[in-house]
Amino acid sequence: MNARRILLEMFDAALRAVDGRASVAKFLDGARPAGRIQVFAIGKAASAMALGAHDILGAAIEATLVITKDGHADPGLERRRGVTVIESAHPVPDERSLVAGLTLQNRLREMQDEVTPLFLVSGGSSSVVELLRDDATLEQLRALNERGLAAGWDIATLNAQRARLSQLKAGGVARLLAGRRALALFVSDVPGDDPDVIGSGLLGRDCGRADAVERHVVANVEVAVRAALESAHARGLTMQASDERFAGEADDVSLRMLAAARACECDGLVWGGESTVTLPPRHGRGGRNTHLALSFARHLHAGEPWLLLAAGTDGTDGPTSDAGAIVDVGTIERATIAGCDVERAWHEFDSGIALEAAEDLVHTGPTGTNVGDILIAIKQSANPLRGQAMPRML
Repeated sequence: MNARRILLEMFDAALRAVDGRASVAKFLDGARPAGRIQVFAIGKAASAMALGAHDILGAAIEATLVITKDGHADPGLERRRGVTVIESAHPVPDERSLVAGLTLQNRLREMQDEVTPLFLVSGGSSSVVELLRDDATLEQLRALNERGLAAGWDIATLNAQRARLSQLKAGGVARLLAGRRALALFVSDVPGDDPDVIGSGLLGRDCGRADAVERHVVANVEVAVRAALESAHARGLTMQASDERFAGEADDVSLRMLAAARACECDGLVWGGESTVTLPPRHGRGGRNTHLALSFARHLHAGEPWLLLAAGTDGTDGPTSDAGAIVDVGTIERATIAGCDVERAWHEFDSGIALEAAEDLVHTGPTGTNVGDILIAIKQSANPLRGQAMPRML
């Protein structure tokens, strides 16, 4: 089977293992909250997670509020009884984020005492919902997000800065509960899978008050990595996973991955984590995964057999609609033949243009999950592929 196809099937296996709908349903099937339920689903995977709750709890759910990124709402979800969907902005908040925050606050305040709130939180929550402090403005919040994204701040730094402007971040939603018992399930995209950090800590522990929120992480990148490995092993491939999540500048991560691939005696490597990029004032189309992939391709030597898939599990790479890319030793030549100045594209963070020219981009659309990024390097044997066309991306 073609190596590119194997990479796509491994990535698909990883996504299915951390699907928000299936992960929430699996947890609730073994630990159903009793009585009447209101669901509050927030983040890129909110729609899928809400469907998982409805699959198991059914008529016990009397109302559902879904706050998610534009284009990430399931088309049939809003037609279900008692479901309200708000599509909002990501990665930079706008007026809709404030409307979503006010709606969330009002629903929590109006909820009857005998109702149990069920929170379903995934990455992307920080931007799609917000309730500002009295002395803060939307312009300040937008500028903060843009500055942090451009500078490649890690999530802990960005969240700490956001909390200074927000009534919701750093446990703000937990404070709105005023001691009410609640259940919160998380699809994690942060280091350490800490609920105090996921979604900027909307359900973080409220200092000075007994924690009444029962919190569980139902999916993370390690689950995705294991599923990718199992998919490879089922095809007779020997693959290795890293013991640690990758982090740091995308260029540095690409070099570490390439060095590890060259040193290993197996068929390939699977890593999970999240890199960063530091953007210049003027930059082109792309995200951290396409930049990492293009960096990997630039450093491949002639004749090297390695292919790399670098993709976001949420189906988007930064502000683009690309999930990421698959690159190989021919990527640079293909892009150049198509008329792209690859070195300019790399230096100006215009990786999406270069990889589009090479026909190496990966598109999935919204995936129903968000556990960070996946890197899969695989060694391609030249002999089985001689005379075969190299299929491009889905």
